Amino acid sequence: MTRSLLLGLAIAVGAACTSPPATNGPHVGSSSALASGSSPDPAVDLPEVPADKREQTLAEIAMVLLPDRHLLRRPIDDAVSKDAFPRYLEAIDGAKLLLLQEHVDLLSKYSDRMDDELRAGDLVLARKGAALVARRRKEIAKTVAEILSKPLDLNVDGNLETDPEKRKFAKTEDELKARWRDVLKLQVLERIQQMDEILEARAKKKEPEDSAAAKALGAIPTTFEGKEEKARKELATRYETRFTRLADMESLEPAEQFINAIASAYDPHTTYMAPSEKENFDIAITGQLQGIGAALGEQDHYVVVQELIPGGASWQQGKLAAGDLILAVAQEGKDAVDVTDMPLDKVVSMIRGPKGTVVSLTVKKPEGAIETIAIKRDVVKIEATYARGAILERGKGDKIGYVYLPGIYGGLGGPTGKPGERNATDDVRAILESLKKKGIQNVIVDLRGNGGGILSHARDISGLFIPKGPVVQARASDGDIEVLADADPSVSFDGNVVVMVDRFSASAAEILAGALQDYERAVIVGTSATHGKGTVQAVVELDALKATPGGDSLGVLKLTTQQYFRVNGASTQWRGVAPDILLPDPASFVDSGERTLPHSIPWTSVEPVEYKKSAHQWKLADLAAASQERVKKQSVFGKVEAFGKIVRARREDTVEPLKASTYFDEHKKSKAELEAQDPKLADTKPLFQVSALDGSAPPPPPPSGDKDKKKNKLDAWKDELARDPWVDEAISVLGDMAKKK
Repeated sequence: MTRSLLLGLAIAVGAACTSPPATNGPHVGSSSALASGSSPDPAVDLPEVPADKREQTLAEIAMVLLPDRHLLRRPIDDAVSKDAFPRYLEAIDGAKLLLLQEHVDLLSKYSDRMDDELRAGDLVLARKGAALVARRRKEIAKTVAEILSKPLDLNVDGNLETDPEKRKFAKTEDELKARWRDVLKLQVLERIQQMDEILEARAKKKEPEDSAAAKALGAIPTTFEGKEEKARKELATRYETRFTRLADMESLEPAEQFINAIASAYDPHTTYMAPSEKENFDIAITGQLQGIGAALGEQDHYVVVQELIPGGASWQQGKLAAGDLILAVAQEGKDAVDVTDMPLDKVVSMIRGPKGTVVSLTVKKPEGAIETIAIKRDVVKIEATYARGAILERGKGDKIGYVYLPGIYGGLGGPTGKPGERNATDDVRAILESLKKKGIQNVIVDLRGNGGGILSHARDISGLFIPKGPVVQARASDGDIEVLADADPSVSFDGNVVVMVDRFSASAAEILAGALQDYERAVIVGTSATHGKGTVQAVVELDALKATPGGDSLGVLKLTTQQYFRVNGASTQWRGVAPDILLPDPASFVDSGERTLPHSIPWTSVEPVEYKKSAHQWKLADLAAASQERVKKQSVFGKVEAFGKIVRARREDTVEPLKASTYFDEHKKSKAELEAQDPKLADTKPLFQVSALDGSAPPPPPPSGDKDKKKNKLDAWKDELARDPWVDEAISVLGDMAKKK
């Protein structure tokens, strides 16, 4: 994605860094706020937490930037308040394990006042909500400690709805306590299951006693009662640590939650970042600190793995995956720390560390399995993000060129960027020219997992395949449309092209795929529509907007300011780029893409620009029909689809049994079903031969079972690629295209 700064923006901000005036509204929890005849309110005379001195300034800046500079130009009014309030509730108690319904009713009285409070620079809801949450955490901490102090009866029938969106806030303290008891039962069962799996693996000599999972759990008792006690006591320690940590609230956190709730009503990418979070954002861009090489986000009070960075430690290690929920983090030689409900910036700081050290993550997989994964911290291997080339040959058939492009990298100033700086345009051009010299007439461009990058290079790479012409349109909040065009009439490759995409191809990668599709210069082969992020964000340094320089930092506001449109007028936003030929999706069970995010900016279109489609003889309908027939005959694709359906069904069945025998039986059955449908690609025979181009020796992608440590990086990459059934089908599609030429 492209990021820019809003420069030269000057607004009048009054009395910077001053405390907001005292509120004249009713206290949350005051008896006057209750309906007549209701039971006594447990939050009577609830005090507000002190206001951070930056609160008023932040509110005033947000009141100007959001309605005036955001793409939608949406005014901050009651409608925004009503959209923002559910997001605020989710921020303070998304799991519905803290507040009672009566507390929600009290806070709801402010649901249409958030705009008024922001306008006044007096965030009453934020301060009262924070005070209520702080008090409730103390009360719930005692409840949890009490429940975990005694053995849990895991032999009685029961179940728990694990999806917070499907359950309501508890009406009474007894109901909430019962819910907590069920939550803790499930967590104990999960830990016992993990212990049993390690013991079983040890018995089969598949799990060494010094593995990451074994170290995280320590000595494992052999009796069920011993395992229950161990799990319960470890949970008690974790929850005690968690509640102690949560009690240490930063002074700016209430205002941050409030402003982010308002911002989220505009779109999911518009966010306020407090100074500590802004530091993490800067590090993510510059890559100056070592970590696990994964992009993390927040989901239902958990930290979730959003994507793996090519060349990063997790990408090379191969066990962590997009969609994994991080439950705990352990430093080498130390106990695991529960990170549920922990702010994202604090989790990130725990995961970072010196190169070469090991961090262990306890994660919950999309199918429900809990694993402990040890990852050696490292810098991102920059060479792994570069374009790579190879020649693929199946039997005695024609040779196919292969261009692997994991990211669209380089300088911001055009195809050359800074002198000597490597960029995607030059690298892809060099690969194409090398393939052309070898007589290659058909090429696969693999954009799977490509999260985007520099827009100008997406334009210029498109220009390697088409004569000069428009590539993408960008519309600003004022309605002005800028057309980015390729001005170079030369073409680096004029043969048949297949572009491979998946649900993780995003942003600038979507621009590239969309342009080649619109020009009918390539056939798009993919497992899903692409991610669908068609917007641009600007990062506004709020300190530059203070009326009086100095004082504590305000952080930054990441603001959506532009939207992309293809040359045919359609936006890539929400819908992404739909493949011309659809293949079975190995990640069909992952809820991803812009369309899954709340308040995502809807798809729209603008007038198309004039462009000339390329001439060809093949017909998409014929290519798709032939591909479909081949896919039906491939057993590996049948297993991919079956595997995805099993995981999807398990994820949608969000009710978990709490009786030990039932829980373990269902887990065993589910595990057997998944293992039966696992494609096990590493065990298959190579589908074609791979010859890497000279100078193209990338590090291996995530391993899929190959344990041969002696293989060098190039051999490992070639072996992975040679067993890829999706690339194999892309070769067949190119063969069909060549026959029609």
